[in-house]
Amino acid sequence: MTSILERKKNIKKPVQKTREEYAQDALYREVWEDVNNEKTEQFLKKYWRYIVAAAMGIMIVVCAIQIGVRMYNSARMARAVVYETAVANVDANALANLAKDSSGATSDLALFQAYMIDKDIAKLETLADKGHTRDFKDLARLHLATMNGDKMGADEFEKYMSDMNTKRSPFFYTSRLMVAQKYLATGDKEKADKILDVIINDKNAPASISATAQTLR
Repeated sequence: MTSILERKKNIKKPVQKTREEYAQDALYREVWEDVNNEKTEQFLKKYWRYIVAAAMGIMIVVCAIQIGVRMYNSARMARAVVYETAVANVDANALANLAKDSSGATSDLALFQAYMIDKDIAKLETLADKGHTRDFKDLARLHLATMNGDKMGADEFEKYMSDMNTKRSPFFYTSRLMVAQKYLATGDKEKADKILDVIINDKNAPASISATAQTLR
């Protein structure tokens, strides 16, 4: 086995550069820097307009984004103030106007609360047909069904409630129970029982609705 001393003897010492070699390296570096500086200067002279335009473009975009964010936040704050004021004043018109100027759940909530204040059925119908969110659209349709259900036949009523015949609707079980009750009211127990059995056998059905379905069954 080679000893540590023997291995040290075999290690080659780094070659020391002469003064002339150091001077030559320094000259190469100087020339290389001059070449790079000259290329950079030529590039800037040729493309300075594009560089300035790009820099200005970036500044404009950044400023626009900042302004847009501020305006968006300001608009949200303004809508929140309008909403709180309208609710505090029980102002159905202000809430209806807010619904027109807003979007999403904010618009739907404002319109539904406007209806709750003035009981204007047209607002509820607008929400059921053109609401932005499923929750409020189905809620509005549920309210309309309780008001207009007596004017419909059982099959017509089920068709009207068909949009909620999916578990994507938060009122799926409620709507199915209402349809079953409508069939029972018209004497069609067979169709009613089919719907009630679906509710009773669904382990995800709310306990209160399942219990009501078992009572009706």
